[in-house]
Amino acid sequence: MHGYNFTERVRKVLRFAREEAERLHHGYVGTEHILLGLIREGEGVSATVLENLGGDVDAMRATIQEVVKPGKTEEVGPDLPYTSRAKKVLELAMSEARELNHSYVGTEHLLLGLLREKKGIAAQVLVDGGITLEKARLETLRLLGTEPPKGRVLARMMGSLGSPPVIAVPPEAMASMRETIESVRMLNERAVHVLELAREEAVRLKGREVGPTHILLGLLRGDGLAARLLAEAGVTVDAVRAEIERNAP
Repeated sequence: MHGYNFTERVRKVLRFAREEAERLHHGYVGTEHILLGLIREGEGVSATVLENLGGDVDAMRATIQEVVKPGKTEEVGPDLPYTSRAKKVLELAMSEARELNHSYVGTEHLLLGLLREKKGIAAQVLVDGGITLEKARLETLRLLGTEPPKGRVLARMMGSLGSPPVIAVPPEAMASMRETIESVRMLNERAVHVLELAREEAVRLKGREVGPTHILLGLLRGDGLAARLLAEAGVTVDAVRAEIERNAP
């Protein structure tokens, strides 16, 4: 994986993709199944990108159902092979993460990988639904509060838009989180996942920084001991979100 780790959410998407292939009696996992998995997962940065760009995920799912007919494979196992295009999508997702200086591959990178592949069914469905690579990359950068890489055409595109980006999580906060994750080796996978969920909550609640309450939400949404202890104490995700919104300036 060239040092890039798939987040728990991406692994969930790929599991859903295999299940979608099985449901359709296909003996392979293609780009269309990955897109179905992404839509089915329904959360994370990619879901926010699609929503903010006006993507109709129900229409996309219906289009795939019309274009991709059920196969005749009677027995399909958990180890379905990826098509060459699907493999290319994963490679491009890692490339997007590398170009954005991210040490992980999230759902946002997976969405960009589907679009960068261009020729697969998923890319065609996304573009037909008004989701282009340029728009998706710009919205991803805006949500993550990340500056576009220097020297890329993307920088010129951002300048031509004329409107200042709304930074949900400031670059210094993201840089600090990345530095912490990369340098503090004692953080286990669940702790890293909590930080990822905290970032998503900051984006969801339109915060300008990742604060302790967002981390609390990340803990609640996790599946570790902390989540169980908080639940037993009567602390819920909805209650914390409501309190954040009530105290927002």
